[in-house]
Amino acid sequence: MKNTSQAIDDSHLLSAMQHGDKKAYGTLFRRYYPMLCTYANRFVSLEDAEEIVQDVMLWLWENKETQMFNTSFSQYLYKTVYHRCINQLTRQQSQLRAETRFYEYMLEMLQDTDFQQTEELKKHISQAIHALPPSYREAFVMHRFENKSYKEIAEILQVSTQTVNYRIQQSLKLLRVSLKDYLPLILFLFPKNLLS
Repeated sequence: MKNTSQAIDDSHLLSAMQHGDKKAYGTLFRRYYPMLCTYANRFVSLEDAEEIVQDVMLWLWENKETQMFNTSFSQYLYKTVYHRCINQLTRQQSQLRAETRFYEYMLEMLQDTDFQQTEELKKHISQAIHALPPSYREAFVMHRFENKSYKEIAEILQVSTQTVNYRIQQSLKLLRVSLKDYLPLILFLFPKNLLS
């Protein structure tokens, strides 16, 4: 009986939300956010789980007027979060491959420079990139080393282009700080500046 009454309540809240009612949206958010985060955390880290659920809930609000649900609202949310978790895991595998390609590329680039400087620079760049928050690192690697546009990254990550832009800009700020002592060498070795 509880599930039926909640489904009816969800239906009323959804209808109100589709007409721009922020309180109805807030009620749905508070009702489902903790459960969806717990569910997503079974597949991905808690940080990624929270970000995925936030993106799903934000997408729900931004597309409120065009949403149609063929299943129950809760089933729809769980299914959407599940698919985004799987996409996240797939992207992480892809990112590992891209990082490997980057390190191989960096080795080739640095063959003609002083070995000790090269080793030190490689170590510091690697540490700086790995120290970035995972969501920042993911967007940065795709943009800098896979040459993907903000739009392509946004589609892959299922976030807005503004979110991609923010993550890349924050990555650059953090990298400039952590690699400040190596900027002259980085500028010399990378024709397309890693940090611009």
